[in-house]
Amino acid sequence: MMMGRRELIRKIITEQTIEKQSQLMEALAAYGVQCTQATLSRDIKAMNIIKQSGPVGHYRYVLATPSDESVRQKLKAILRESVESVDCAQNIIVVKTLPGLAMAAGAAFDGMHITPLVGTLAGDNTVFLAMRDTESARGFYRDIEKIIYDD
Repeated sequence: MMMGRRELIRKIITEQTIEKQSQLMEALAAYGVQCTQATLSRDIKAMNIIKQSGPVGHYRYVLATPSDESVRQKLKAILRESVESVDCAQNIIVVKTLPGLAMAAGAAFDGMHITPLVGTLAGDNTVFLAMRDTESARGFYRDIEKIIYDD
């Protein structure tokens, strides 16, 4: 199975010390993946990759790992302000938002790096969250309900 570009970027920066975008582009090319510097910059931003000081003072790319509490607070604020309802149908969670806010809610879910979340699809006022299986969908559905409806 072929890995997507972003999955490959994640693998490379986890396994290698990458200090510059040019090094990352070379590492991608070694896997047969060509991309422009602009595309790579967008990927780095979208994947929340940051430069962090290494043990000998050199900076390297790493995946930012926000604390669980900051993630929870961010998701909670976005959801409480935008979500009107949430429902679960097998492995799909359907989130209804105020008009125009589905993409923001979908981006919030994507940015939370929820392990069983396979992908999101957002329209104007509806977000579909595709979960890996029915059990994880039910569990995350309950989590979303607690965030939205509990004080």
